[in-house]
Amino acid sequence: MADVSTALAAVHDPNRRRILELLRSGERSVRELTDELPVTQSAVSQHLKALRDADLVAVRPVGTRRLYRVDHDGLGSLRAWVDSFWDDALTAFVAHVENSDGGDDRNGDGDDAIDGAPS
Repeated sequence: MADVSTALAAVHDPNRRRILELLRSGERSVRELTDELPVTQSAVSQHLKALRDADLVAVRPVGTRRLYRVDHDGLGSLRAWVDSFWDDALTAFVAHVENSDGGDDRNGDGDDAIDGAPS
């Protein structure tokens, strides 16, 4: 598995992100991808190599053609890394809620009573 830095560098390029989007619907050849992108077939091949090196795309030879698809394991590793930030944020939120006194200090004045509401 490639490291997260390699995967992030690979998806930095908008053409590579577009290739991943195109491959979401299933396998495609270089030619099919080239028809959908504003770059040459050679450029598409170079982008696919970068995505393969990042373990985001896999290739399967079929006769003389090579079909490319999203590598869900590699994409899953990248997602797990991104999700870890969300997990950290949720953990911090839960800790904050559990450590609060449970009062309703909506107006931030340190008093649990809401201004203008009867106490």
